[in-house]
Amino acid sequence: MALVLVGGSGYAVWTNLESLTGLTNPLESKDFAGPGGDPVDVEIPEGATGTAMGESLYEAGVVASVSAFTKAFEANSDSVLIRPGTHTMLEEMPAQDAVALLVKNDTVDLRLTLPEGYTADQIVERAVQVTGLPAEDFEAALKDPAEIGLPKEADGEVEGWLYPDTYMLKPDETAVTLLSRMVDRTTDMLGKKDVPASDWQAVLTKASLVEREGLHAEDKPKIARAIENRLEDDTFLEIDASVAYGADKPGTELTRDDLNDAKNRYNTYEHTGLPPGPIANPGEVSIDAVLNPAPGAWKFWVTVNLDTGETKFAEDFEEHQRNVQELRAWQDENG
Repeated sequence: MALVLVGGSGYAVWTNLESLTGLTNPLESKDFAGPGGDPVDVEIPEGATGTAMGESLYEAGVVASVSAFTKAFEANSDSVLIRPGTHTMLEEMPAQDAVALLVKNDTVDLRLTLPEGYTADQIVERAVQVTGLPAEDFEAALKDPAEIGLPKEADGEVEGWLYPDTYMLKPDETAVTLLSRMVDRTTDMLGKKDVPASDWQAVLTKASLVEREGLHAEDKPKIARAIENRLEDDTFLEIDASVAYGADKPGTELTRDDLNDAKNRYNTYEHTGLPPGPIANPGEVSIDAVLNPAPGAWKFWVTVNLDTGETKFAEDFEEHQRNVQELRAWQDENG
């Protein structure tokens, strides 16, 4: 429903509507406490005044009132730098922060995208590149798990707890606040899925293995089941990605000595059960696969086509070896 306010009667009309609907009066200088919520795109037209910007932001739910935004706009001498176009804002921002974000949007990439399967080191490297914050700030934050809200179930290790997603950077973002948001996303997501806190670390560890082993979403519940079947039989998981994580090298560079190295706690060829913790930061698809593994008796899987990611599953070693030979044939044909 469109509401048109005409002349001096506008305030009275809106006041009556407010009493009936609970809507905020945009003419009053109300402001949100912040710090801001979900991202929302707002179009700033060519030649827009501060008031016009405030109206667009108010309609999008970014600011609590046009008046508060206009005052903040006039108080910020850099507001003249705001350019027309689509600006990514946050819902329910303090007006002062909204102006600062509009100004900063011209020069800073405000989107930090973290792919599923990144390690904590890779996430920090990406965050430093995008935010411009010093690497030392992230290193210091990671040394103080309590400061970034890492739960006790993580035992002080951040790996697996930095949720992969696209984060909208805030004007006053720091390494601590950014890492805290990643950890909060993980704990909130696990809580919404009714995962008991005592199971959080085990679920993330399994999901990280699934994340690094499964290229396609439809394969992940099968890999999760195969892992469960091996754990139930107390069989070596034999997951190269885990060995590579512990050896601190790419999986393509693993040697026979690496696979025989019992000192590597993540060596799933030498140690039964799960590795000591997650080997990467899994996404929701992999976590759901662990929570709802596909029914089946598989204990083996292998990617038989490295271009397409086609993966085949087997219930016994003999069938698995036939699948491995298919991979070898593909490798011979594709150099």
